Amino acid sequence: MANYTYEQPVNIAETPKTHVYNEDGEIVYTFQRYYSNGIKKRLDKIMDYRYFLWYNVYDANDQLVCMCKKLSRKGRVYFEVYDYTNEKKYLVAYDKWKELVPDLLISDGNLQIKLDKEMEDWSKFIYNDREIAKWKADLDEVFKIQLEVNDNSPINNVAFFIAISQCALFIGS
Repeated sequence: MANYTYEQPVNIAETPKTHVYNEDGEIVYTFQRYYSNGIKKRLDKIMDYRYFLWYNVYDANDQLVCMCKKLSRKGRVYFEVYDYTNEKKYLVAYDKWKELVPDLLISDGNLQIKLDKEMEDWSKFIYNDREIAKWKADLDEVFKIQLEVNDNSPINNVAFFIAISQCALFIGS
């Protein structure tokens, strides 16, 4: 099992580049909320930073390896994740969206992963009734994030889990 940590500001208006560290304290990924243009950034501020949600995740060589963005189509809200290392696109949709803390379903058409989201405990990525990864956000002056990815995960790109975890964290804020 591989372990990763990072800290995220509580203020959703902040968009710093955030480093993700492995168990040895090395920077292995960096991510940042992304706006395709200044107009979207200004509109998002007016809309309380909840409309345009897009995270890019970069590897240690600053190459874009994954992105997750919020989409709204015909009154339906979902997320699209693109894994650039495997050239795969995943859709992330709410499951039981009427609940206070909805779970998320992640699919590429063949693979189905469920994210059992918890507010104060570990949120678990479940594939074929087994846990493949989990993440937890502890609130202090910043969110202190822990991410663990099991060796038996069908998805080996850790950036995939970082991108979805960031969007899930944003949903909860």
